[in-house]
Amino acid sequence: MIPDRLSSAFQTAAKGLAVQRERINVASRNIANVNTSSVEGSKQGYRPQSVQTTAPEPTSFQRVLTQSMGSLSKTREQHLSPRMPVENNVDRQSLGPNHTIAEKDNFRYEYEPNHPDANEEGMVRYPDIDMVEEMTNIVSANRMYEANLSSIEAEKEIMKRALQI
Repeated sequence: MIPDRLSSAFQTAAKGLAVQRERINVASRNIANVNTSSVEGSKQGYRPQSVQTTAPEPTSFQRVLTQSMGSLSKTREQHLSPRMPVENNVDRQSLGPNHTIAEKDNFRYEYEPNHPDANEEGMVRYPDIDMVEEMTNIVSANRMYEANLSSIEAEKEIMKRALQI
């Protein structure tokens, strides 16, 4: 029982850490490439990126719980009806968000007629990156990363105490 619980809790936290680490990396790349020019129509150059998160596929337990929500009833004020079936040998999967990196077609144009990437009108294409938003994303992701680390530390402490009993 302890290994399953340990594995599940740590996998969930690790998935959260990975998402936040990726958010920090993407924001850092966006900031680093804020002044990287590119030629319109070219595959070269930098395109602003963002991290898109989605909820994981529901587990068997979550599906059963959702289906049974309408039929739950109380037998006493403190009890719920025990009629909800739970499947045995359910494959364990880590919870937490899935993430992908999406590129955006946001560009700004500046007049620089002597630039090597300037078009016929003398306009140079740069990624349209909001520095304040990117810095906010870094701070936010850092805080969430720290929260995931705290949950790992709490789980480790729970496991230590369980082993001392």
